[in-house]
Amino acid sequence: MTCRRRFLQCTALLGAAPGALLGARAATLPELRLSGPPASVSNPLIHLAAQGRVPGLAERVRYLPWRDPDQLRALALRGEADFVAMPTNVAANLYNRGVPLKLVNVSVWGILFLVSRDAERRTLADFRGEEIAMPFREDMPDLVFQEAAQALGLDPKKDFRLRYVASPLDAMQLLITRRVRHALLAEPAVSMALRKTQSFPVSAIAPELHRAVDIQQEWARAFRRRPRIAQAGIVALGAAAQDAALIARFRDAYAGATAWCQSQRAACGAEVAAVESRLSAEAVADSLGAAPLDAVPAAQARDELLFLFERLFKRHPQLLGGKLPDAGFLAGA
Repeated sequence: MTCRRRFLQCTALLGAAPGALLGARAATLPELRLSGPPASVSNPLIHLAAQGRVPGLAERVRYLPWRDPDQLRALALRGEADFVAMPTNVAANLYNRGVPLKLVNVSVWGILFLVSRDAERRTLADFRGEEIAMPFREDMPDLVFQEAAQALGLDPKKDFRLRYVASPLDAMQLLITRRVRHALLAEPAVSMALRKTQSFPVSAIAPELHRAVDIQQEWARAFRRRPRIAQAGIVALGAAAQDAALIARFRDAYAGATAWCQSQRAACGAEVAAVESRLSAEAVADSLGAAPLDAVPAAQARDELLFLFERLFKRHPQLLGGKLPDAGFLAGA
């Protein structure tokens, strides 16, 4: 049986999933541990933690930020959280390496933009020969950029000078302090950069910036698909991954928190800024308008996940742990 077929086996099981998930109703937890990066995918987690408790889910909710892929992997391996926001390829890699987890949902579909000082550059081809600050080497932003560029007839290694940095916020700092002209950023770092260059005192030294290229649109043009990339979502770890009732209740709570963040952008921005000191409330609110979250249960996102994973597997099998994940990777399958 091919690895593609193993991944697709979940299709036949979807009809029975809701009953299986709701058949047992676990007791309210004394504490629920959440973790995520300084990115949009974490906004609903921060909102849940800001409530202090979630009736029917947990008496206490605690949020622990992770800052880089190494910290994320260590956190997952040590089981220091119950639900963690992460790129979908990292989730697949950890799963294939034996970490007990399930992908609960995909909520990030389009937060990557190439931000530039040059207003006239509108496509990836317009940046041929240019230096671009790139966060998270060989992780999701870099991988999506490389896949789209290659599909559009560009050589990611030869046609661009990629300057790798630790995070989108580090790339943003290089951009607004004139140390690079272009950077691939994820929301809310895009909105942070645009806001900072319009405000005193940063505007005295920072260039005028432009949201030059929507990477999702370039992906759609390259692969003749909708401009949606199954980039990141929420993973259940350890004991939580084995508790179908808990996963179902958490998924509903996250979906409700996502809807709240989208409808109450200013309040959501204030909550996030209170936790992530490098982000401003206004920029977080801006980012929710520019790149809305859409929490899709993992089993329903199967086709988009498979398309992305097959692209990554073809070029870098090790990024997924050497194979496509089987149906057990998806919660509800």
